[in-house]
Amino acid sequence: MSYESIKDYLTAHGQDHLIKYWPELSENEREQLEAEIRKLDLSETNEMFERAINTTKVILEKLDDDLKPIPQTHYESVSGLTDEKIEEYETIGFKEISEGRVGVLLLAGGQATRLGFGHPKGMYDVGLPSRKTLFQIQGERILRVQQMAEEKTGKEGKITWYIMTSEHTMAPTTDFFKSHNYFGLSKENIVFFEQGRLPCFDFDGKIFLDEKNHLSSAPDGNGGIYRALKTQGVLNDIVKRGVQHLHAHSVDNILIKVADPVFIGYCKSKNADCAAKVVQKLTPSEPVGVVCRVNGYYKVVEYSELTDEAAERRNPDGRLTFSAGNICNHYFSSEFLLKICDYESKLKLHVAKKKIPYVNEDGIRVTPSEPNGIKIEKFIFDVFEFAENFICLEVARDVEFSALKNADSAKKDCPSTAREDLLRLHRKYIKEAGGIIADNIDVEISPLLSYSGENLKDLVNNEVFSISPFHLKSMQESVTNGINGH
Repeated sequence: MSYESIKDYLTAHGQDHLIKYWPELSENEREQLEAEIRKLDLSETNEMFERAINTTKVILEKLDDDLKPIPQTHYESVSGLTDEKIEEYETIGFKEISEGRVGVLLLAGGQATRLGFGHPKGMYDVGLPSRKTLFQIQGERILRVQQMAEEKTGKEGKITWYIMTSEHTMAPTTDFFKSHNYFGLSKENIVFFEQGRLPCFDFDGKIFLDEKNHLSSAPDGNGGIYRALKTQGVLNDIVKRGVQHLHAHSVDNILIKVADPVFIGYCKSKNADCAAKVVQKLTPSEPVGVVCRVNGYYKVVEYSELTDEAAERRNPDGRLTFSAGNICNHYFSSEFLLKICDYESKLKLHVAKKKIPYVNEDGIRVTPSEPNGIKIEKFIFDVFEFAENFICLEVARDVEFSALKNADSAKKDCPSTAREDLLRLHRKYIKEAGGIIADNIDVEISPLLSYSGENLKDLVNNEVFSISPFHLKSMQESVTNGINGH
């Protein structure tokens, strides 16, 4: 295509600065730049910028009157359920798993920049006795819950694992899975797909050049999953396999109950199309978004968007009124996903002001010291408002949520806290099964042995654990990797 036609196309959309350095480029560089430009629908791109700028992220004080907690009819807490009710939900979940109707949507596009790791976050090893990575822990939980479902129902069903990577994490993630033999799972039941990217803009809506022949762009956020599901054929795969229930979560929660049968059963029994697991917010100022209703619609309101009055409001029993802390742990019916992906373009866009490297007026690539532009992101929870039957399940934080986001120097949501939270939970499981263990003894329980504390009594009852660290393995692991121990 000629220079004139590209220039006309860009000029018509106010982006002709993108070919400012065209005369300096080689033929290959011109082809690369042209391909990137042609890939963009500039009408849609400009409209997206305007929509993002016009969408305020701040909930105004007057909105407090329209802010309401999740109604009790749409909210249950695991701690408030009877053993019979938990078993009822779990039985429903196991049946769906055994029939092959359950899938997992893993958000694994992060590069672990804050961890200082430089690889996909799922490949991170927090220093457990087993040295297992997040990917391995989660894969083995899938294997165990499949096994439990078969034991419960007598029928073997497979969970399909849909893993969303990003442009930079796709190759290392697929290579990692291949080199680890897919952690014992069937290769055909693991589907990798890639989230999209969006251009980076200056504050006037001009797309940045990252290099003279390369546009600046960034991943489109975990809410990009909806467009990616459709454009990469994953929705078709979900339909083809007959998957009806999708458990979606981020890769960085070391305590995640992958494909949780209780959650699946709860959602199916309530005929939910969309749901969220939440944890009770600890304090009014805890920096976690809360699931609530705004103008009658279910949404996640970020902690920075709540007024002090709303954040500190309490019920008569002393509990925070807005206490449903969002932990990126969601349920979608396949029917809902098919519907939502058709009007993904209506989802809210979020603006993040960032320091974005760019090619300046002199043709030099510079890294600014102050925010100089915006990245547009989509959030996975912005579909809540489109749900016809949205529900919440509150779970115990010490059992189901420990995030891995920062380096150890932060002393919060870091490898040390993730490791200790998992080992603390495993000590609890051992005590509940009759084992004797002190708080300074580190014992890790393999996910292949126990998903959530079951299957331990015969092994640990009246046993004294005095060696640390210790890895309690399944029989299969013990045969292939040696006896239990450290």
